[in-house]
Amino acid sequence: MKRLLSLAFAAAVGLTASAASAQTLNTVKQRGVLNCGSNGSLAGFGLPDAQGNWTGLDVDFCRAVAAAIFNDASKVKFVPLTAKDRFTALQSGEVDVLARNTTWTSSRDTSLGLNFGPVNYYDGQGFLVRKSLKVNSALELNDAAVCVQQGTTTELNLADYFRANKMKLKTVTFAAADETVKAYDAGRCDAFTTDASGLYAERLRLANPADHIVLPEIISKEPLGPVVRHGDDQWFDIVKWTHYAMINAEELGITKANVDDMKKSDNPDIKRLLGTEGKHGEALGLSNDWAYQIVKLVGNYSDIFEKNVGMASPLKIARGQNALWTKGGLQYAPPVR
Repeated sequence: MKRLLSLAFAAAVGLTASAASAQTLNTVKQRGVLNCGSNGSLAGFGLPDAQGNWTGLDVDFCRAVAAAIFNDASKVKFVPLTAKDRFTALQSGEVDVLARNTTWTSSRDTSLGLNFGPVNYYDGQGFLVRKSLKVNSALELNDAAVCVQQGTTTELNLADYFRANKMKLKTVTFAAADETVKAYDAGRCDAFTTDASGLYAERLRLANPADHIVLPEIISKEPLGPVVRHGDDQWFDIVKWTHYAMINAEELGITKANVDDMKKSDNPDIKRLLGTEGKHGEALGLSNDWAYQIVKLVGNYSDIFEKNVGMASPLKIARGQNALWTKGGLQYAPPVR
């Protein structure tokens, strides 16, 4: 009798946990749209055009989550957020996921009630200067005025770098990224600092992009990725495995262009990923072809990288650390099995 009671209790606890863990997924399904916290002003990562059409690596990540849930990548509402208000918007439930070139740090991971998902872009902080300054290294910026955005890891890294190298620093700070870039372009500071990917993106917006160079130094680790609230493991799993599905698809040679042909493959890894074998989507609360929908409607990781920030984009950033682990990079995903 005691064993039966304990089994019944365990089952009840399991059901309760399952119900609690499905809260965000159920909310998103009932709403009929995913609310994605986005940048709104950073080319290559999150930027709407004049018609309100959003593009970017983080934008496509959210479209991939929508594809996994709804079999429809268009069911996303992009909510533009500043660096200052991004975490509050996620904590309050205004957005379901934050995909806004946000650096994973220990304090953010442990003190804000948030969980960081996989790194979808390995970055590092750098400096942009005018060629006319005739500076070839960040170590030559002693006593320079540097434009930087407030409330970011960028601001902290900047102070650390100058202090560690015993250089004098004059910071020129602004609340918004747009103001920071405009101030640099107007000549209010000698250098502009942010993540290297952002430097390439923001340089495109300057009056004369060719007059500016990105210095070679990378002064920090900036692992960027999606963020969710604590307390909903199923939703956390969906966000994690959306990225992993795109990485696994690239590794297996499955692209947006060939995914339908790949569905006929006899390769067991491909069959499990695309849902023709096993019930791996069911375990996530999704359809078993969830990863197929992601690749079919949005693409694999290479597809979204190249068109948004890679060689097929105006930014022309090399894969570098964001190459697959099989090609000397850091992008690596657990297997679907």
